[in-house]
Amino acid sequence: MRQLFIQVPQGYGDKVVELTQEHQGVNLVHFEGKDADNVVDFAIVCISNRQIEDFLSELESVPDTHITFLPQGALALHPPASEAPQQVTNVKERSPLEIFLAGLQSVGSWRGFLSYAVVGGIVVWIGLYTNTIYLLVAAMLIAPYAGPAMNVAIATSRGDRTLLWRSIVRYFSALAVTIAVTCLLSWISQQEIATPLMVDNSQISAAAVLLPLTAGAAGALNLVQSDRSSLVPGASIGMLVAASLAPPAGIAGMAIAIGRWDMVISGIFLLLLQLAAINLSATLVFRLYGLSSQGARYQRGKPWVLPASLAVTGIALAALLGWQFSSTPEFQRSSQAQRANSIVQEVVDNSDLADLVEANVRFTRSQQPDGNTLLSVIYVQPQNGVTATSTEIQQRLTEEIQSRILAEGFNVTPLVDVNVLEEPTS
Repeated sequence: MRQLFIQVPQGYGDKVVELTQEHQGVNLVHFEGKDADNVVDFAIVCISNRQIEDFLSELESVPDTHITFLPQGALALHPPASEAPQQVTNVKERSPLEIFLAGLQSVGSWRGFLSYAVVGGIVVWIGLYTNTIYLLVAAMLIAPYAGPAMNVAIATSRGDRTLLWRSIVRYFSALAVTIAVTCLLSWISQQEIATPLMVDNSQISAAAVLLPLTAGAAGALNLVQSDRSSLVPGASIGMLVAASLAPPAGIAGMAIAIGRWDMVISGIFLLLLQLAAINLSATLVFRLYGLSSQGARYQRGKPWVLPASLAVTGIALAALLGWQFSSTPEFQRSSQAQRANSIVQEVVDNSDLADLVEANVRFTRSQQPDGNTLLSVIYVQPQNGVTATSTEIQQRLTEEIQSRILAEGFNVTPLVDVNVLEEPTS
């Protein structure tokens, strides 16, 4: 429920009462008052979230109407008292107008917005430079990417070119600031090589698109849910959106400073993929919950903006995914390493020489001058009754694993290190 304060010219109070009753408003109070110059009719009423859009639309027929409604939920209790539990559990999603106005309000001052981008960039740089994962989580909480990303989707759903342009500018401005800050810090610290955490986070999975798709849908759901019906805090959703964006932005900036252009390309690829996927899923959720190009107290939406924006988003997403799956293994290293690990385990399990103890398969660097190098460090233990020496086991397993990886079509140079572990003699 939302509590509304409505001020109309004298004589129009009955019209407000009539419209309130038509939209199931409760706890209505109607009285005569006086503003700075004239006598007015004043009403206080509680209305369900989903009724606000239609209610305000019909109120536009009343001239010189002044409306104030609180963004926080209200508990509207009314007789009979025995129905209080049912009354407070009648929670509805936010109206499209509330979602849109909340998006406009989040477009705050540039100073505070860019300050958060700077602070987030510093934290993400410290985390990547010192290989501290929890600092990356902290950077996700600070980074101000969620607001612009969600506003792009709101503007797409509403067909609002002005909000769309402003949101895109803020989105790329925040990313540019984060990239610049991390690049400057790496240059000041005279960083020369990529840290292990940078290498790990720069390796893209074939399922990378699923995270921003999920983040966009979750962010939109969080915005449409009423305060007390949302089971997930807004900060958590914001962190989920930033999780798609903060590490790639930091890696891109640091990679520029050390001249790792392969990492720069992968970081920029991820940033573009995230924006397209977040916008697509969030826009669909917003449309599902009723955001359209026209509504109460909102007339500047253009119906053609939605299909045009979705077409651009869809084409961009398809192009990025096409680029990803045609560039093997550059944009699929994480998935390729996992798949190769499964092959290693299968080869060892099918052999009659040894049992697998542990296998670690990874790309040594994001890019090697002579190709992509896949390093497999494998520990095995000879099976009982095997007469082959450790050297023979090592040679046979190495040849079988390398042959199998090449036969599976991996565009890599497989380097295999098989370590044969012996049991204690006593």
